[in-house]
Amino acid sequence: MNFKGFRTLLVGSALLLPACSFTDSSLWPSLTGEDPAGGEKQTAEAPAQPAQKAAAPSAAPQQGAATGQPPLGTGNFEPTGVTAGAPTGTFTGKKVVELREELRRLQGNISSQNGQLQKLRGQLVGNSQRYHGTIAAVNARLQVGTTPGNPILVQQFKSAQSDLDRLAQDVASMNTLQGSIANSATMSSFLSESAKAAFSISGAIDEDHRQLAILEDEVNRTDVLIDRLFKEVTNDVRRQTNYVSTERANLNLMSAGIKAGEIYGGSLLNVAMAGAGGGVQVSAGAPLSTAGRRPLVVVRFDRQDVPYQQALYNAVSRVLEQRPDAVFDLVAVAPSSGGQARVALNSNKARRHAEGVLRSLIEMGLPPARVAVSAKTAASARNNEVHLYLR
Repeated sequence: MNFKGFRTLLVGSALLLPACSFTDSSLWPSLTGEDPAGGEKQTAEAPAQPAQKAAAPSAAPQQGAATGQPPLGTGNFEPTGVTAGAPTGTFTGKKVVELREELRRLQGNISSQNGQLQKLRGQLVGNSQRYHGTIAAVNARLQVGTTPGNPILVQQFKSAQSDLDRLAQDVASMNTLQGSIANSATMSSFLSESAKAAFSISGAIDEDHRQLAILEDEVNRTDVLIDRLFKEVTNDVRRQTNYVSTERANLNLMSAGIKAGEIYGGSLLNVAMAGAGGGVQVSAGAPLSTAGRRPLVVVRFDRQDVPYQQALYNAVSRVLEQRPDAVFDLVAVAPSSGGQARVALNSNKARRHAEGVLRSLIEMGLPPARVAVSAKTAASARNNEVHLYLR
């Protein structure tokens, strides 16, 4: 991307922040940069992220233009069947026949649930492959540069949205299946208790107890099978739900990239949540004083349509990689010269520019609670500016 004429001060190429705490003295020495008045060219950074292999039991989302689908379970949970037995004519023997039929019905349900699981896994993989194929095509076009709002990319984006919606529906179906399996687990527990209780029925013969022992073993094996099936489906639902949520955030950022005709990367929300474990609330009121603080980014609005988004994304994403819980102060700066009326006019324009920068950050995935917005005037400012500070 050509940033000729773009007067943005991007401070720092890498942040060497301490793990637990930081001070201005430890932070700012690693943040250096050229004065944007020099017209330095910036290069968009969009490192490709390989798809994750289905090897680990869980997969954390990776920052990048695309995140590989996390692994699905590979278990196949087919019941072994129920051993037949001859009627004995006793009351206990009749009870064994009833329990045996209940176990057959239960195993039939399990077999059906296993079939649904394997089908859903196949659909998830197919929809994910189509989705990432479309995303890769869009990113490849954005990587080499394209026109803002390219209609071909817009159509591909809509196709990717549809694929992701199908993925979400598959996960919802798997969640419903999880509830069905839980019902089977309840039935299995009932059969296990009933088989144990049948040993206490009077009037039984040895053959009754022999068949009961076989039935009890088969109920226990079925119970173990259901438990494993439930755990694997639960893990699948958890990982795929997180995966779909992550991709929705990435799609939101891709939408902003298509509008601008450039590639950004993964959603800032994914970077922030990866290490923070939750949003950080910014207390209400004025932000901390900016006196003596060096801004992370300065955007000078000295002309129409200043292309600041790529540099802004790069700066904030680098900070979040080192400090996922970071919060920011966004300050609208207006020149203090030119009389009261001119200052008021410039202040209003600077606030609107700050609102635009905030919208860009939100589109990039940064939670609004991470940014406090304020305004000030400065004698040193020649044009309206927006400063972003790391708090």
